[in-house]
Amino acid sequence: MKSLQDLNIFNRTAELGSLSACARALELTPAACSAALKRLEAELGASLFVRSTRHLRLTQQGEQFLGVVQQALQLLEAGYEQLHSGRSLIRGTLQLSLPSDLGRNRVLGWLDEFMERHPQIELRVQLSDRLADIYRQPVDLALRYGLPPDSSLIALPVARDNRRVLCAAPAYLAAHGRPRHPEELAGHNCLCFMLGEQSHNRWRFFREGRELSVAVRGNRMGDDGDAVRRWALAGHGIAYKSALDIGEELHEGRLVPLCPEWLGEPSPLNLLCADRRQLNPAVQALHAFLVDCCRQSTRLPDAR
Repeated sequence: MKSLQDLNIFNRTAELGSLSACARALELTPAACSAALKRLEAELGASLFVRSTRHLRLTQQGEQFLGVVQQALQLLEAGYEQLHSGRSLIRGTLQLSLPSDLGRNRVLGWLDEFMERHPQIELRVQLSDRLADIYRQPVDLALRYGLPPDSSLIALPVARDNRRVLCAAPAYLAAHGRPRHPEELAGHNCLCFMLGEQSHNRWRFFREGRELSVAVRGNRMGDDGDAVRRWALAGHGIAYKSALDIGEELHEGRLVPLCPEWLGEPSPLNLLCADRRQLNPAVQALHAFLVDCCRQSTRLPDAR
């Protein structure tokens, strides 16, 4: 296009419904606005308006082109603001679905800091271990462990190297002893997580290229990760939790890591969205912030 102003004139004319109104709004002459529309139509080889003595009406081709022009002008405006206003561009509403345990006990606090840095952000948060349907529910982004079940979703890595950790409270270990090998879990009360109809009662461990899968059972099973963490803290059994969920409790000694010679199964954390076009500056800033929070989270203590 020969001039961005021509595109803006076309957009404002369609919005206001007349050349004279567009001319007044842009402080131009009606003749200048008319000439801009003619240039666009000549360049496109298509009529954008049906004209009468009193009214302008978009043609079908004009309606199609208008949508493209509006998106282009919005992107240009965003780029201009990004260059000239720095962090003030980080604004808008973020609709997030967060896992119960990590969301409630870690991410909500992180988000407070994020909003202090970017006060023009508004949040809408859902806390659930079930993956939200981001095509139908009022959710733009979902923070979830593991790969998305829907391969069409975009997965932005937040904590690639996160793993599960076998752990228990000191009170449980004092009463029931400490397992020295994953196979000894058969003699312990294991706190299992379930999602829908699927029970996560087979725990995997890795050592020097070997994988060990252990079937576990216990007298408590829940579909809420926060409930499993609370049971473990209360000394009701052994849990197999994401390191991000329980890092603080391990560091403070309220939970103790077990069988340290064996690595827990990978549990990468990802930020999921439906379309790359959703990756606006606010989402990109949130993603970078969450990556940094996970990187700075407490390192796990050595087990003894």
